[in-house]
Amino acid sequence: MQNGARYQAVLELISEIFKDSKPADGIIDDYLKSRKYIGSKDRRFISETVWHIIRNRMKLEFDAQSKEYRKILLAYLKSKGEDIDAVFDGGQYSPAALSVEEKEWLKIDNEDVYPPHVEAETPEWLYKKIQDVRLLKSLNVPASADFRINVKSREAVIDKLKAEGFSVYPTPYSPLGIRCDERIPLGNCIAYKEGEIEVQDEASQLAAVLADVKPEHKIIDYCCGAGGKSLAMGYLLQNKGHIYAHDIEKKRLMAIKPRLERLGIKNIELLDFVATSDKDFDRFVVDAPCSGTGTWRRSPDAKFRLNQNMVDKLNKIQFELLGKAYEKTKIGGRIVYITCSILNEENEEIIGAFLQSNPNVRLINIKELWEQKLEAPYPYHSEKYLRLSPLTTGTDGFFIAILEKLV
Repeated sequence: MQNGARYQAVLELISEIFKDSKPADGIIDDYLKSRKYIGSKDRRFISETVWHIIRNRMKLEFDAQSKEYRKILLAYLKSKGEDIDAVFDGGQYSPAALSVEEKEWLKIDNEDVYPPHVEAETPEWLYKKIQDVRLLKSLNVPASADFRINVKSREAVIDKLKAEGFSVYPTPYSPLGIRCDERIPLGNCIAYKEGEIEVQDEASQLAAVLADVKPEHKIIDYCCGAGGKSLAMGYLLQNKGHIYAHDIEKKRLMAIKPRLERLGIKNIELLDFVATSDKDFDRFVVDAPCSGTGTWRRSPDAKFRLNQNMVDKLNKIQFELLGKAYEKTKIGGRIVYITCSILNEENEEIIGAFLQSNPNVRLINIKELWEQKLEAPYPYHSEKYLRLSPLTTGTDGFFIAILEKLV
């Protein structure tokens, strides 16, 4: 493909993605799958360029002084020092030729300083909640590839992956984790196909470890989504005991099945509902639906689809789920509350409100639990809650609170 045709594809993609109605990864995949004629190098260029523009959307809109897609692309090309006339050559497969107005605009250098929320690449309403430029910048950098071992020896799997040509190393906190700074093509990875590793961010691995499950426990992973923590707990129990993996969306729940088979996990039962009589869980893991603000490294476009009304609805669900967990957990059992959010109102504020309404619950000292379960130094200052982030721990943004039911 000529450069003009490549950038025409980029323009078409950002024109759809910036409507903020659907996830960008799905839009990109559908676009490229429907155009079989695009070669692998061009696909890579188009995809990488689109993701770069998404990660710098607010600065480009600021530089362009516009949300118009064509002008955003012009601002991007200008920042890259590209030959813009050669790209916008008006050819059959290229963007339309530059107008007189556009040519005049390109001569102007905007030297205005970025406001803090633009520097942080975060919508202003969200920036006002978080107000941490360094944290937000760390959430705008692509994530490393994290994997969890599904065999006894992490060292043996690392050696195997290195023999396959992958540059991997142990994660710093999780004893189950392996990290690679580059993407691993799973379809060509023997260790993955043979069930020796599973894709899972280190923060999610740590949540499974801190749940402190035992074979004699009755365990449920509630709203388990893709089932990563269920599978990790299954591995930790070495196929002993019994774990219930629950999600109200049956299609999502059934998607765990091929993973169970590949990993050889046999101690997980899938549930799309929980019987009203079940009130004796030792571990009730609340994988709370949340804003996903802690996963922006992987989905930087998601921040533009979020709004306050959505957060308010999620807060209501989160509080209700804690109430359900309290009802279903036995005396002496634990509720493990987890979000992949960095927003206080989904984390500390929800737990605080729940504790105020339920005096018969106490917070487990999570620092002590960490030191019992893990050899790595505790990475946070609070003993009540654990916060993980790409800035402090090199992981997704995660929040973990563990509560014990007293009576």
